[in-house]
Amino acid sequence: MVKQTEKFLESERIYLRPYQQTDLEECYKGLYVKESRTLTGLKRVYNKEFMSDYLNKISNDESRIFLIIADQNTDEVIGDIELNYIDFLNRNCFIRIQIIKDQYLSNGYGPEAMKLLLDYGFGVYNLHRIELEVYSYNHRALKAYQKLGFKQEGIKRESIYYNHEYHDTIIMGLLKSEFVRK
Repeated sequence: MVKQTEKFLESERIYLRPYQQTDLEECYKGLYVKESRTLTGLKRVYNKEFMSDYLNKISNDESRIFLIIADQNTDEVIGDIELNYIDFLNRNCFIRIQIIKDQYLSNGYGPEAMKLLLDYGFGVYNLHRIELEVYSYNHRALKAYQKLGFKQEGIKRESIYYNHEYHDTIIMGLLKSEFVRK
């Protein structure tokens, strides 16, 4: 059971909290969820030792805010979300999210987590711009990002090779002035 003090940001259905070493098993299993691998374009195979080192490294990196997404009712780890490559001088960064449990896909949990971290990035870190990249075949994410206010800013044509064909990477951005807090 997670202590209330470890809930960093929360909404009605989920909360975001720092990564703990006890999350390693769930995060590692998440690497092998077929739909998650497809949507993120993950191709490599990793062992637990590499994963542990990587998660510990990014958890302590001051240019990132890496958080676990957990279910409010069950404390189950359902994914992770991150502000990364934070540029404090120009006040911008990237955001990325991964839902690792199939039963939480297509139920609004991703956008709910995004809203929490976007609000934190704009409201606490005083970021001016947050951007992301999404593959052209990830229609569900494209629609969700547009609903959150992200605008398409560019396309990297045929930049990822996945499942025997090339796909575009769509670059999207959101300015603080465009973010609608709900």
